[in-house]
Amino acid sequence: MEKEEVSLLLQQLRNKEIESYLVSKADFHTFRVILLQQEDAIDFRGNAQHGGQTIYTYEPGWTK
Repeated sequence: MEKEEVSLLLQQLRNKEIESYLVSKADFHTFRVILLQQEDAIDFRGNAQHGGQTIYTYEPGWTK
């Protein structure tokens, strides 16, 4: 997974073009590093699944 691909996926989640994205165990580190560089990183919600996969959604204000 490349930085540009992750950036595009994050933008699609923000814009509600996609509802969620499943990140594989192999891509998790790359995805997370780029996610944490975002100003609104706190608005992304990760839900861990069996086998090391994580489903990410964009939910502004979910931590409040």
